[in-house]
Amino acid sequence: MKKLFLFCLVAVMSMGAANAQEVKKEATNEEQHGPKIIFAEREHNYGTIQKGGDGNCTFTFTNAGDEPLILSSVRASCGCTTPKWTQKPVMPGKAGEIGVRYNTNNVGGFTKTVTITSNAVNEPRVVVKIKGNVVAPGK
Repeated sequence: MKKLFLFCLVAVMSMGAANAQEVKKEATNEEQHGPKIIFAEREHNYGTIQKGGDGNCTFTFTNAGDEPLILSSVRASCGCTTPKWTQKPVMPGKAGEIGVRYNTNNVGGFTKTVTITSNAVNEPRVVVKIKGNVVAPGK
């Protein structure tokens, strides 16, 4: 009986400590100074598009931090996807864009990613995704 009581006491104390660490972690994230990247969307679904159709989309982000945000690398998962992005530092409160062009001459379903690396304190590496299905004319 005594062992059961001690076990329960230790379990309750452990849960309290874990909860306190989680609250401390959240407070630390809110207090971080520096650039913070926030995306409006992280996935673009083209749906069904015709071969040779418009394969362009834009991912918009905002610097919600208190220092300039700098994108150091923007890389697509393959050569059929080409990103273009804001080259200048994005000042606090301002927005930037990452344009993505998918080669719609490739017929069939696709899912591709673009990895963005920056100096953001909240997410230094972000992955956005495009997907869809390219069909031949008349389909």
